[in-house]
Amino acid sequence: MKNNFGKNSKNLCTYFPNKFNFNFNGFLPRSLSFQFNHFFIHLFYYIILSLFGYLGLKFSKPRSSVRQKDFDLFYTSVSASTVSSMTSIEMEVFSNSQLILLTFLMLVGGEVFTSMLQLFLNMFNFNKNQCLNGECSRSNYPPIKINQIELGLVSIPHLVTLYITNVPWPSAKNVLKNKGIKIETFSLFTIVSTFATCGYVPTNENMIVFKKNSGLLLLILPHVLLGNTLYPPCLRLFIKVLKSVNKREEFSYLLKNSKEMGYDHLLSSLHCWLLLVTVFGFNVIQFVLFCSMEWSSNIMEDLNLYEKVVATLFQVSNARHSGESVFDLSTISSAILVMFMFVVMM
Repeated sequence: MKNNFGKNSKNLCTYFPNKFNFNFNGFLPRSLSFQFNHFFIHLFYYIILSLFGYLGLKFSKPRSSVRQKDFDLFYTSVSASTVSSMTSIEMEVFSNSQLILLTFLMLVGGEVFTSMLQLFLNMFNFNKNQCLNGECSRSNYPPIKINQIELGLVSIPHLVTLYITNVPWPSAKNVLKNKGIKIETFSLFTIVSTFATCGYVPTNENMIVFKKNSGLLLLILPHVLLGNTLYPPCLRLFIKVLKSVNKREEFSYLLKNSKEMGYDHLLSSLHCWLLLVTVFGFNVIQFVLFCSMEWSSNIMEDLNLYEKVVATLFQVSNARHSGESVFDLSTISSAILVMFMFVVMM
């Protein structure tokens, strides 16, 4: 349900200056300058990242004594690096150190990270070219740090940890304890996976075992949208907040010249509003249809009204974004599955 390949390729590769050329008329280049094809830059980045992940998984001690096959480990590493959320190994087989490694792979392979990497490299090349042309000068304003635009990703896992630790019933803490999963690792892993739109969860049942933990689902739910379709509107809102706080002219320029920035996620105000309407419109349609057909079905048994609403909202939001699930998709009616596919195609 996600196609990050083309987007990440564009994000990761557009920083290379056009002046680099490679002469294919002969066997050797005429100069030391090379023109790297966007596809191969993207490919090499993920090959290196996947190989690093594979080696880390291979030489890390697994939780169980069951031998993990090399191909399965490499497949999982590639899937985590490309945030594809496919695996041939049960998630509960991975040890704590392996889960942390998978968290790292999802973070650096996600679209938000690669787009931020593009910004950093663009800024580096711009400053370098200015200095080479004799125009290097210090700005009257301190540079804007790339790591300022994180939208609160780092702080949220602590909220999830506090919820799991302190909410007595239904106890997510007991579920993780019985499965031998550390609460801190689960919190960080799940938030990063959700924000990167990967959909990995450290439990074999995905989020099904937490469908009665409405508070946990509500903490995770915003990241389903923040790391995907609502990232551009939230980025623009974040820049507006920074502008209102310190009144710096750079933020006004960013808001007024979004197209000139060369950053695909920095959309104009009109496009952000249209995106908001589209996202919430699709989610409302899915929510209404899902409730009308599954409200009294077996998948909703043992859930009260509040839990049904939250679980349904979580499910329909993930259908278009991260791919996490609080219901067994094999038990959902065919009409709902077709509806999910239709909306995703739209």
